[in-house]
Amino acid sequence: MIPIIPINNFSPPHPHAPLAGSNTISGISNSPPLSLYIHIPWCVKKCPYCDFNSHESRHKNGEIPESAYVDALIADLELATPKVWGRKIKSVFFGGGTPSLFSAESIDRILSHVRMLTPLEFGAEITLEANPGTVDVANFLGYKQAGINRLSLGIQSFNNDYLKSLGRIHDSQQAHDAVALALNTFEQVNCDIMYGLPNQSLKDALRDAQTAVKLSPAHLSFYHLTLEPNTPFYRTPPSLPDDDTSAEMQIEIEALLAEHGYEHYETSAFAKKGKQAKHNLNYWQFGDYLGIGAGAHSKLSYHDKITRETRPKHPKAYMERALQGKAIEREWIINKEDLGFEFMMNALRLIEGVPLDLFQQRTGLHINTLEAAIKKAQIKGLLEITNGTMHPTLLGQRFLNELLALFLT
Repeated sequence: MIPIIPINNFSPPHPHAPLAGSNTISGISNSPPLSLYIHIPWCVKKCPYCDFNSHESRHKNGEIPESAYVDALIADLELATPKVWGRKIKSVFFGGGTPSLFSAESIDRILSHVRMLTPLEFGAEITLEANPGTVDVANFLGYKQAGINRLSLGIQSFNNDYLKSLGRIHDSQQAHDAVALALNTFEQVNCDIMYGLPNQSLKDALRDAQTAVKLSPAHLSFYHLTLEPNTPFYRTPPSLPDDDTSAEMQIEIEALLAEHGYEHYETSAFAKKGKQAKHNLNYWQFGDYLGIGAGAHSKLSYHDKITRETRPKHPKAYMERALQGKAIEREWIINKEDLGFEFMMNALRLIEGVPLDLFQQRTGLHINTLEAAIKKAQIKGLLEITNGTMHPTLLGQRFLNELLALFLT
């Protein structure tokens, strides 16, 4: 059994406990790091496993209203900046959908306004997601000139049979070509790979991982295919590997990546030394982020509260509202009773965990509010506290959902 370490030894008593029933927090002394997320909602074809807010291009001649959408993003950003006035943006992430459907000129226009409206940190990580079926040399060079310094490629597999079963628009050769082109163009490259695919064998899952490490991008993300509600795969499930086979895939992929110098630093993320995704790390460390675009979410901290915002999911509704100065569809304060779970839901994805005092820094609440749940997690062997840092055990990493459930109020 893992010894239970009294957590109240690591930080001073809570100085100003909130009144019972109050939704205020004791006070966040320093603003968390701030990131900017920009959502591009269109894709060429909706994949059957995807539950993201993405929409197939069904406009006349297959065109999307790119210029009008950029206008809406800029209007949204202009209205949002007073909420983060003076705070530096440490990272920018273009997600989707397929952001690489947009021209380099549009990406440049968006980033030019980001620089004009916000104090973008010097050397900030600026990532763009790209589909191997929608890229070429000219686009990549244009994105780099616009300021993109990190590219995230949605490879998913290097095997044509699995790409077909996943409904991807690219083939294996395009995947290889896109990675080679990206590595020759950008400072950092990430490849998204999936395992546990329909009828996938352990041998084929490892072959994808071996191909990925041979190409040697700075960052790799390996995701287990899950059947999400409201997707074609959920309604008509394909034949997937059983739990034991999937677990073996995970273990052997992790071992292979470690052998090739990739640090496993988050549940699904692996990086060469010093090449972790700064934008995603900010999410996992419960930093702040401003999200603009259709369906984008924001999390913003103030001295006495933490708020969330959402934008309309449908691109047409979003564009109309943004240009009317009404981009935010819903805004609310996170209940202090929910902050523990929300913090842990992010922080416990990190293999090395987080310092105990980060909880108070990010939430304004004392770590003692989680004492009962932490003790249960320690007793179950899912969580350890070492030198003032809490982190999931290997068992906790394997049963992360069970670990997180302990922090639900």
